[in-house]
Amino acid sequence: MRLSLTLAFLTLAAAPAAAQAPDWAHAQRVDVTLANFSYAPATIRLKAGQPVVLHLVNSASGGHDFTAVQFFDAAAIRPQDRNKVEEGEVELAGHESADIALVPKAGRYPLKCSHSFHKMFGMSGEIVVQ
Repeated sequence: MRLSLTLAFLTLAAAPAAAQAPDWAHAQRVDVTLANFSYAPATIRLKAGQPVVLHLVNSASGGHDFTAVQFFDAAAIRPQDRNKVEEGEVELAGHESADIALVPKAGRYPLKCSHSFHKMFGMSGEIVVQ
């Protein structure tokens, strides 16, 4: 019995930190403003493996989106926020906001608005996770 308890304890203690549930209460908040044909900031810098809440705000009267397919595919998104991301995109109507909690994976990811001509007019950026 004692051996079984010792083995169970060692197994749990050896589990990687990434396997533990993220501490969403202490996640870093990153504000991103979607405006007419721009993101602010245009380059979003995050720490790999650290929980973050992306606070997306559309300051324009028309709709925009935050499309980063590879970024969202690689990230561990908080279960209750997964429905806000559809095919790598968060759609925001005019003056709407959304919070997406996730744990990002290291890499450089393109960011764009997929609405017609918005990227061509400059609504693009990059997410850098180190």
